[in-house]
Amino acid sequence: MKFGSVPDRLLHTIDLRLPPEPEANALVLPGVRAVSPMVYVGAATWGAASWAGKIYPSKTPAARFRQLYPQSFDAVELNATHYTIYPPHIIRQWAALAGEKAFKFCPKFPQSISHHSGFEQVQEQTAAFLEGIWAFEKHLGPAFLQVSENFSPQGKDVLYAYLASLLTNAAYFLEVRHPAWFSDARQAAELFETLQAMHIGLVITDTPGRRDLVHLRLTVPKLFLRFVCNGVHPTSFSRTDAWIGQIQNWINQGLQEAFIFLHPSADAAVPELATYWITKLNAACGLQLKPPALLQPQLFND
Repeated sequence: MKFGSVPDRLLHTIDLRLPPEPEANALVLPGVRAVSPMVYVGAATWGAASWAGKIYPSKTPAARFRQLYPQSFDAVELNATHYTIYPPHIIRQWAALAGEKAFKFCPKFPQSISHHSGFEQVQEQTAAFLEGIWAFEKHLGPAFLQVSENFSPQGKDVLYAYLASLLTNAAYFLEVRHPAWFSDARQAAELFETLQAMHIGLVITDTPGRRDLVHLRLTVPKLFLRFVCNGVHPTSFSRTDAWIGQIQNWINQGLQEAFIFLHPSADAAVPELATYWITKLNAACGLQLKPPALLQPQLFND
């Protein structure tokens, strides 16, 4: 089950609206639209069997999904790096699949660092991870560090020290999940201010079962949104509509980049949801994003 997801039958019991705009975002966004804001919409998987015949050719084997994915999407939330530290020559092979397209890989930090180390004696692992992902070169997007749901603010000092140790020739985002990070206003403010001072972004995870993670706080003029939804349930589209308005406002205020990764309850819904997101973003924000080429009828109305 996706993180923070709830059954369809309970969605009506949850307030799925976005919270008010944090005033502190005005300290991050310049107030003037960027000349060429970049927006990327993608998934956390190379594909599913159901995509064959939908956006991939019929009977496409799973082994070819990685090759075909960049033809339909502009970015991928690269969870493979969460489980294995890949050497540069493997990363270069993946980067080559994107060709000259403005495609971004957003690698997740290895769990050996983020979940099992306590951030002690991880210098060699971190160096190996960074050496590998730098091989993406122009296709490297932000790397994101997702700490365990059990990692509370009690460990903030060692976490902040680790973040401060990271080399600055890459962009980073942090995702925290323990409720204590946001339940105390002073603790949340310290988190926001620390990341802002380090020029590190804070992931926004919009998931029905954890509304505290939809904080809307930008600590850099970039967005990294993980959108967990219930497939093609009507709330997935109404929630998307709310985000379109929010992103439109941020782009008009100077948001430079937005990375939007879709996490539906079933991966089969990704092509339809991505098409909906992109269609709406193009209309609202004056963008020219290319949606996946659906080979089957859409499940929504424009």
